Amino acid sequence: MDQAITGLHHITAIAGNARRNYDFYTRVLGLRFVKKTVNFDDPHTYHFYYGNATGEPGTILTFFPWEDIALGRRGTHMATEIGYSVPEGSIDFWLKRLEAENIIYNKPSAKFGEIYLTFLDPDGLKVELTVPEKTDNRVPWETPAITEANATRGFHHVTLTLEDIQPTADLLVSMFGYQLQKHHTNRYRFGTPANEYGGYIDLVEAKGEPRGHVAGGSVHHIAFRMKDDATQIHYRQLLAERGLHVTEQLDRKYFRSVYFREPGGVLFELATDAPGFTVDESSAELGTHLMLPDEFEAKRAEIEAHLVKLD
Repeated sequence: MDQAITGLHHITAIAGNARRNYDFYTRVLGLRFVKKTVNFDDPHTYHFYYGNATGEPGTILTFFPWEDIALGRRGTHMATEIGYSVPEGSIDFWLKRLEAENIIYNKPSAKFGEIYLTFLDPDGLKVELTVPEKTDNRVPWETPAITEANATRGFHHVTLTLEDIQPTADLLVSMFGYQLQKHHTNRYRFGTPANEYGGYIDLVEAKGEPRGHVAGGSVHHIAFRMKDDATQIHYRQLLAERGLHVTEQLDRKYFRSVYFREPGGVLFELATDAPGFTVDESSAELGTHLMLPDEFEAKRAEIEAHLVKLD
């Protein structure tokens, strides 16, 4: 059995206003709206999924938009930024687009030899657009305003800011099969050899820095790809043997999940590739309907009455 972890599956963050979040990620950033459903633990709240043209793992950013959520605070013990890969020559396009939309951003810079552009989404989530040293050939989602020449391809990296990186690095290397690939000052970049588009995990060591607070504009958790249930069971057992508290398998309809907190305090998820987002909508119809778990279908009218209209 091939038990390799093949990189990031999805990243989940917390937003405030649902309409604002939807507009920003579909119109301004040009991501595909892959799935509109609800929070399985709070069905009166949306759960949005954004991704590339096919909604493949490694491109999926999801949000819980809680309308009255307080803003979080970046700090240690949390994931502090997410990064997308974009094509060579597209940074000027994105600069102009962010300026036109009055988005807060920093001037382009370089990290590990790659040009990147940092900006904040409407809730303050830190996002980076990076031109990777090797061309990213994943199929993008195109819109009238954002064509293939500029569109995002999927995750390039996610950054974890930690008081001490060593326990987290040991987990990534000894259990998940990641390798330290680059290092500069207090930033350590880990990658998986199992997938060229797996997405890097950057660990930033910030000893003595205040602990962050996960709320609006924060990453809630990051999920790693499991090929199948057998692989997920294998890693769940390894994590339990390591003394980490691991949940039972939970059915999230589009994947099956196991959660645990890694040694640095960040919530990790192990998510299976199957069954995928076309289990209840065709590829062409992804994101066009409100899809509910079977157990909530009988309460559809009540749930829809509580959810804000997006259009």
